[in-house]
Amino acid sequence: MQKSVAFYTLGCKLNFSETSTIGRNLQEHGYKKTEFHEGADVYVINTCSVTDNADKKCKKIVKEALRHNPNAFVTIIGCYAQLKPQEIAQIEGVDLVLGAAEKFNISDYLGDGKKLEKAIVKEGKIKEVLDYHASYSIGDRTRTFLKVQDGCDYFCSFCTIPLARGSSRSDTIANVVKQAEEIVAQGTKEIVLTGVNTGDFGSGRDENFFMLLQALDKVQGLERLRISSIEPNLLSNEIIEFVAKESRCVVPHFHIPLQSGSDTLLKSMRRKYDTALYTSRIEKIKQLMPDACIGVDVIIGYPGETDELFLETYNYLNQLDVSYLHVFTYSERANTTAQKLPGKVPMKTRNERSKMLHILSDKKRRHFYEQQLNKTFPVLWEAENDEDVMYGFTSNYVKVKTAYDPSLVNEIMDVRLEEISDDMIVKVKQASFVF
Repeated sequence: MQKSVAFYTLGCKLNFSETSTIGRNLQEHGYKKTEFHEGADVYVINTCSVTDNADKKCKKIVKEALRHNPNAFVTIIGCYAQLKPQEIAQIEGVDLVLGAAEKFNISDYLGDGKKLEKAIVKEGKIKEVLDYHASYSIGDRTRTFLKVQDGCDYFCSFCTIPLARGSSRSDTIANVVKQAEEIVAQGTKEIVLTGVNTGDFGSGRDENFFMLLQALDKVQGLERLRISSIEPNLLSNEIIEFVAKESRCVVPHFHIPLQSGSDTLLKSMRRKYDTALYTSRIEKIKQLMPDACIGVDVIIGYPGETDELFLETYNYLNQLDVSYLHVFTYSERANTTAQKLPGKVPMKTRNERSKMLHILSDKKRRHFYEQQLNKTFPVLWEAENDEDVMYGFTSNYVKVKTAYDPSLVNEIMDVRLEEISDDMIVKVKQASFVF
């Protein structure tokens, strides 16, 4: 009898690309993919471990899986599984924990899929994780997340990712182009490039991220190419100028991690840039692409962040011409340099600062949206809908909504941005298709 498998993914776009690939692998081995709530025989939970909340959420998802099927075989993979396998093995109901390398061979470890009295743990040393496993999502949403790079060599003081995913490594341009062609052949119009340190693509070889963008720009049928995130020191003026002046399909949307607006804290974090370099990247983008959307990652509550240093960050972001913020509240992570630093910020203060930056982010997003009103942009309509409303994104990442029409899903249309609704989504009327 064919066994069913359901997935739950925590964390980043990279995790989504890998979950989808692992799902296709299990289908090739005879498993039937099903929805999480349908009581699958096997549950695979792909975890994140950027913050404590991700760890706690993993435990909650395990309970939810067992609520749908108490006899389900529960497997945990992902960053949390590599970092704390024995801790996960103690979670009631977990049967299998797979590390960074083992997760791609999941079919070898599932056995007969019957629940176990004690969880099996299969994880190797992260220094031995050297292979690159190509991955992309397909069928889960309108856009496809295409993994091009994995691991990181930066060892920022607050980050566990090098411990969870290993050293930086990436695919070849030829293989990425081949995957992009496969994706487009299945009807996908937008590809989002993802990785741990995406801009580090090709490190150690005679290829680089700029060359990859140039190659993908030539893929026939690919209408949009979006960069999920790129470090400011790797976002060269060459790349910015290519997107602005030469590229056929790379969209004017940049997500550029900052982490702090204080050079003192950036140095402590072991980041590879200062605010002067970051500012120069933002100014270059806006000079060439005034309507470009720019997102920023920022961490608050890092050890040593005094009131004065926090205000440096707040004031720096306030004057910076960016479109939105992703605010992360610092949480202590085992085996990181930051965990041992003095000057710990009280949790109450962290939460207060987080609230201030979330309010600032809302103001930034509204200001950016207001600048786009009464302009016309191409929108890719998504399958996501709420009864009589459907959603989409402009090329420069403005979220829009209109009356639901199933014939518009995965179609690109020119639309005029009309009004910002109470939920911070721009209303539009249906306009002409882009051919």
